[in-house]
Amino acid sequence: METLRIKDIQSIILQIKNVIDSNQNKLMELDSVMGDGDLGFTMTKAFAAAYEEADKSEEKIPGKLFTRLGMVIAKTSPSTMGTLVATGFMKGGKSIDSFEEIGPLELAVFFEAFVRSIMERGKSVPGNKTIIDTLFPAAEVLRLSVNESLAGAISVAREASLNGLEASTKMKAQHGRAAYYQDDSIGKQDGGATVGTYLIEGFYRHIVQA
Repeated sequence: METLRIKDIQSIILQIKNVIDSNQNKLMELDSVMGDGDLGFTMTKAFAAAYEEADKSEEKIPGKLFTRLGMVIAKTSPSTMGTLVATGFMKGGKSIDSFEEIGPLELAVFFEAFVRSIMERGKSVPGNKTIIDTLFPAAEVLRLSVNESLAGAISVAREASLNGLEASTKMKAQHGRAAYYQDDSIGKQDGGATVGTYLIEGFYRHIVQA
């Protein structure tokens, strides 16, 4: 697979949905430690709605579909994480909405805009134990892999996101409910950072394993 077209985007959303569905309880457990415990439910609901929209959409431009899906997620799951993920899809989609196909370069641009918008919306940066800590390193390596195949690029992005998750576990939370735990948050896996790896995993499963 050299590029992603509209049908590929629909499949990627399904893969993200499947990953989140199968890990709903895990997200609930992670969020119950340092949050309000509903992360698994809100993310499952968000991507069920996103997939339903993607499946029926007649949109031809991948970026415009991503933007539309962000709007659906924002409406369906107006939680903190739902809003951040929705913003990422909307801004990421807008950054590539003039392309009918997505190659390694466009994928890098998408994720750069995705994570930048989350940083702006959440007023956070890498190192604060959030979803940014798994998406930012993925976006960085995608930018360095624009001359690679799609499979090669998303594979290194997946590895970077998983490494980011491991690193974030050792961090002290700085945002949201988790920040109340201060030093006690060190050593605990963050639910938001975990969601970030699931987003990358959805792309990986379609591009590499489909």
